[in-house]
Amino acid sequence: MIDRILRDYGSYLTIERGMSPNTVASYVRDVTAFFEAHPGMQAADVQSEDIINYLKDRADRRGGAGKSRDRDEGLSKRSQSRLLSALRSFFSWCILEGERKDDPCDGVDMPKIGRYLPDVLSVEEVSKILDSVDLSRPGGLRDRAILEILYGCGLRVSELTALRISQVYLEEGFVRVIGKGDKQRLVPLGDMAADAVRAYLPARPEPQRGCEDILFLNRSGTALSRVSVFKMVQNQTMLAGIYKKISPHTFRHSFATHLVENGADLRVVQEMLGHESILTTEIYTHIDSATWQADILSHHPRG
Repeated sequence: MIDRILRDYGSYLTIERGMSPNTVASYVRDVTAFFEAHPGMQAADVQSEDIINYLKDRADRRGGAGKSRDRDEGLSKRSQSRLLSALRSFFSWCILEGERKDDPCDGVDMPKIGRYLPDVLSVEEVSKILDSVDLSRPGGLRDRAILEILYGCGLRVSELTALRISQVYLEEGFVRVIGKGDKQRLVPLGDMAADAVRAYLPARPEPQRGCEDILFLNRSGTALSRVSVFKMVQNQTMLAGIYKKISPHTFRHSFATHLVENGADLRVVQEMLGHESILTTEIYTHIDSATWQADILSHHPRG
């Protein structure tokens, strides 16, 4: 029965809430993990204590010796918060569907988490990574274009892998991005990123059927996966001699941080990133302040 409810819940998120496939998959995965940890339990049986104990158990595992980095590893406070949000959404839907009359999450406090400051690259580090790409090797022109777009336009990796040739206006200098919730936004395309795309297009593999308009293809002529982009970014970062914990999203963070540092209006940055709320974009003012503070203290005679 719980399998049927989870399928219906996923359909609700997709059709009625209009959530993206990635968000739907994340919510359903988190709720499924909870019920897998409670075999035989039905949605109507869940109590607040079950959720509290589950979160506590997952938190207690975090950092345990010998744990592999899989779904059974302990949850950070941020991950606990995400899981609780998924469960709140699920049980709210259960009430709407008449599966239960109350929300067991009402008795569960959201974990207290500090403001998350993502890792960012300096302008020099970005340049080192871009310059480290061997343009003579197969895929080199593509990888350089990918990195230029990630940094130059601040795209999410899902937006990059879905980017179509028809959405890139090289002469006009902008990219039309389909972001979360199928919302469209226009992002300026700098000369270096445009030149990298121009150089890549003649070397682009022959596309498979259905992928004719997809910009970035693998050697088989199909769309790149998010995992392959992640691995490429990590490999290129190591080749550049940079040993930070880097992902494709790091280029997005760096893009926004450098704009704010150079005086860009926060509302403009918000629009370019596709943030729903200006509060999300304000994180980059904190990164700028943290960088400034660290620089001052490192040179202070009493630091």
